[in-house]
Amino acid sequence: MYTLHIANKNYSSWSLRPWVLMRMLDIPFVERIAPLPGARSFEIYRAFSPNGRVPCLNDDGWAVWDSLAIVEYLAERHSTVWPAEAKARAWARCAAAEMHSGFAALRNDCGMSCGVRVQMKPHSPALAQDLFRLNDLWNDGLGKFGGPFLAGEHFTAVDAFFAPVAFRAQTYGLTFEGPASAYPALLLDLAPMREWYEAGLLESWRDLDHEAEVAAAGTITQDLRAPA
Repeated sequence: MYTLHIANKNYSSWSLRPWVLMRMLDIPFVERIAPLPGARSFEIYRAFSPNGRVPCLNDDGWAVWDSLAIVEYLAERHSTVWPAEAKARAWARCAAAEMHSGFAALRNDCGMSCGVRVQMKPHSPALAQDLFRLNDLWNDGLGKFGGPFLAGEHFTAVDAFFAPVAFRAQTYGLTFEGPASAYPALLLDLAPMREWYEAGLLESWRDLDHEAEVAAAGTITQDLRAPA
C-alpha cells in the first residue's frame, strides 16, 4: 500500500493536492503527518523524502517527492487520475502545470490557513492579475467540458491542484465571476475536503512564519482553530 507523507493540514497546500486526489478516487494509502518544523524541515523530512520536503509518496520503498510527479506516478497505475478524453486530459495537464509553477502572488499574498478568516487589504496588482487569470482559467474549463468539475463530470487531478485555492477563497473572501463563482464551494463541500478542514481546525500547532504571512494579508476576523 502507498504511504503519503504530508505536513499539517491547516497550512500545507502542497500536501493537500495528492491527499485529496487519492481520497476522491478511493486509492488506498497510509497517511503520515510530520508538522512543518521550520528551519529543521530538511533534516527531519530527509528521513523519508529525498529533497527534504513534503508531500512525498512511498510505494514499497520507492519515493516520489513532488506533487506533480506523484500525480503522474499514480496516473500510470490508476486510470481515473486524468480525464479519459484526450483534449480534456491535455487541458487538465496544462492547467495543473500552470498552478504548479505559477500564481506566485496568490501563494504569497494569501498563504493557506484553513482555520482563520481575514479581511484583506486592497489586492496588489500582481494578486489582482492572478485572480483574473484564475477566474478565466476556471471558466474556460467549465465552459469547454460542461462541469461541474474543471475537466468534466468527474473530479480529476486538475481539481486536486486547485483544491487549496478553495480554502484560500474561504479564508480571504476571494470571489469569482461566471460559472467559476460556484467552483470553490463545490470543492469545499466534497467529503474529503470537509475531513481535511475539520482535522486542520483541531491542530494546535503553530508555525510563526505562516502566522506572520497570514496576518500581513489584512485583519484576522476569526480564528476557528483549537487553542495553540
